[in-house]
Amino acid sequence: MAKDVKPTRKNLMAIEDRIELSERGHDTLEQKRDGLIMEFMDILDQAQDVRSDVSETYETAQRKIDMARAMEGDVAVRGAAAALKEHPEITTQSKNIMGVVVPQIESSKVRKSLDERGYGLLGSSARIDEAADAYEALLEKVILAAEVETAMKKMLTEIETTKRRVNALEFTLLPTLYENQEYIEQKLEEQEREEIFRMKKIKDKKEEEEKEEREAAAEAAAAEEPEPAD
Repeated sequence: MAKDVKPTRKNLMAIEDRIELSERGHDTLEQKRDGLIMEFMDILDQAQDVRSDVSETYETAQRKIDMARAMEGDVAVRGAAAALKEHPEITTQSKNIMGVVVPQIESSKVRKSLDERGYGLLGSSARIDEAADAYEALLEKVILAAEVETAMKKMLTEIETTKRRVNALEFTLLPTLYENQEYIEQKLEEQEREEIFRMKKIKDKKEEEEKEEREAAAEAAAAEEPEPAD
């Protein structure tokens, strides 16, 4: 509350410094918020494309595996899957987008040649190979989707945090500081007017006293003058 602030020049200067700092911080946060929103929209577009790719790739992979099961049998498909020796590897790094640390996921050993799948040329068929290819492609899409979705969530969280800080400055802190500034300025103006009035009263009183002293001195001097001789 403004009335809780002591109306002094020192406090006024301190509040003015806080206002200047808060206004700069508000402008910086607004710029950051706007930049984050632009980055988020780009990631959102990418996420929508990735989701569409995942959905299409999944449908393709499902058709391929269904065909392989229908033509080669479920046992043959499971046997080919169990023959896999080297599994995909995932490594994560970080990258910075406007101060937001988001993951960067790298994958290896996802795509494999026929001899790397472990089941051998004689233990497989073209349909099982096509299903394996389709699911390898799906896994790559899923890894990319995980990276994009995580980045999008982190960006959204940072946007919300930044928006709350902007609103706190704009609607809470700065209005309070402006109110305190106005209150102190008004009080200081009142004190200045009172001081001017008090000094004027002192001056008037002093002038009145000096006038009285001059008049008294004049009367005294007149009384001391000798009367003219007859």
